[in-house]
Amino acid sequence: MKSLFPVIFILLTIQGFAEIKLPHIFGSQMVLQRDKPARIWGWADVEKEIVITFAGQKKSIVSGKDGKWEISLDPMPANATGQALKIASGDHSIILDDVLLGDVWICGGQSNMEWRLRSSRDADIEIPSARYPAIRFIRIEPEGLPEPQDDFPSENGAGIWRQCSPKTIGDCSGVAYFFGQRLHRRLDVPIGLVNAAWGGTMAQHWVTRRTLKTLPTMKPYFTDYEKKCQAWIDDGAEKGAAKRLAKDFKEWEMRAKEAEAKGEKKPGGKPNPRNYQNPNQGRIPSGALNAMIMPLKGLTIQGALFYQGENNSFSNSWIPFRETFPAVISDWRKIFRDANLPFGIIQIAGWSTRRSMTYDMNHHTNVIREQQFLTWQNTPNTGLIVSFDANSDSNIHPHRKYPVGDRSARWALSTVYGVEDGTRSEKPLEWHGPIYKSMAIQEKKILISFGGKGSSGLRLDQTDARGFYIAGKDRVFHHADARVVKPSSVEVWSEDVPEPIAVRYAWSNLPLGTLMNGKELPAYPFRTDTWPLKPHYGEDLYYVGPPSKDPN
Repeated sequence: MKSLFPVIFILLTIQGFAEIKLPHIFGSQMVLQRDKPARIWGWADVEKEIVITFAGQKKSIVSGKDGKWEISLDPMPANATGQALKIASGDHSIILDDVLLGDVWICGGQSNMEWRLRSSRDADIEIPSARYPAIRFIRIEPEGLPEPQDDFPSENGAGIWRQCSPKTIGDCSGVAYFFGQRLHRRLDVPIGLVNAAWGGTMAQHWVTRRTLKTLPTMKPYFTDYEKKCQAWIDDGAEKGAAKRLAKDFKEWEMRAKEAEAKGEKKPGGKPNPRNYQNPNQGRIPSGALNAMIMPLKGLTIQGALFYQGENNSFSNSWIPFRETFPAVISDWRKIFRDANLPFGIIQIAGWSTRRSMTYDMNHHTNVIREQQFLTWQNTPNTGLIVSFDANSDSNIHPHRKYPVGDRSARWALSTVYGVEDGTRSEKPLEWHGPIYKSMAIQEKKILISFGGKGSSGLRLDQTDARGFYIAGKDRVFHHADARVVKPSSVEVWSEDVPEPIAVRYAWSNLPLGTLMNGKELPAYPFRTDTWPLKPHYGEDLYYVGPPSKDPN
């Protein structure tokens, strides 16, 4: 359904604000960011004084000629006792009740981040025990629009802050909940979770139009998008679409009646109204960002988690990913006015069982995971969370969300908060597994070395070497055997490859992998070669340079 907010907002702008208005991100039961100047904004009558009172602070500002205003409260420590936030102008006022001070995290991406706790594997235990009144969450309804929005709608249970309880938490993102629960229990501060995720979106849906226009690989997408928009207009826009839908549906009904008369099954191809919608809305370039992230512009937050990449694994959508994915991070940092905003990248899992070794070696998911890894290495203050081992079948939506949320929390606790190992003093909390460093050919075997803090206690799960592949000069990969031979090295070999030159690990759509460290944190998928991959769609080859040094 098309949002009515842009129309309402335009009318309010023309007529003037009869009273103070706040965007929906500010509401009762919300969490304001602690220890930083907390920005609050809204609209009021033109050039009127706005006074904000909260936690002993009193701030004022005069609204602009467009009625907009923004105030920053002085930094305040965490506080789990709800307080009233009052915004007043003349005779008008808004009071937000039960406002906490803690850490606010944006949890974005596509369906695996959108996936609600009630549909996760652990819902039967977690929901009845979710009694954390200092954890609050808000879910933004998925939508895509061509222009940046000032607000998002509040309807059907979305767009309002809710307190974590067995009655409410089923609607929260599963990954976000497990992430927030871990942070809350370890830090003992309120946690605010803003769930802004939408299934089926690609990275380019979460980047500004201005940035996308500068990316060469986005040109074909804009060409296709603009053609569809023009065709929609040429074909009569909404009225034309309604006529086409009615005509196509009538024709399908006639075929269905004919089939029924002959005792045959109903024909396929029943018209879907979604296919007749305006192409200038929905999953369009920058659409999700415009409708779901831009309304948060300037919000003071602690950091972001982003779980996306599956839809860039389809067709030739992998091509722009190396440009669009890093752009998500850089654009979000600008939007939230924090050049060093902590950004947790959740590496995509997998969903399709093996078809052939060649098929696996060239699958688009390998491209996406490798680009996510390289983005982590090349972008300061980011983290990469492995998830491939959390999927037990071929479902594109793994139901085990706890490991993903838990590992994401480990990253945040270790790198964002500087939390130490609770069992050993002054030892940093471990948050990731082994990272490939280098290789050396030793006669008929290859020695793989791992670097970084995540390689301590290197071992194979139950001594099972699943997930290793090895190839010779013919570049044909075979399943390989492996064993840990040094504290940070693994020896790999295969009787089928007497002269090996390359190794790959967990390199498929739905990877197998048993290499981990002493904390049972899995090794990252890797390859020692830089050979071009031939993904399954189109004729484009994927090239990548050699991995750089350990990002830690």
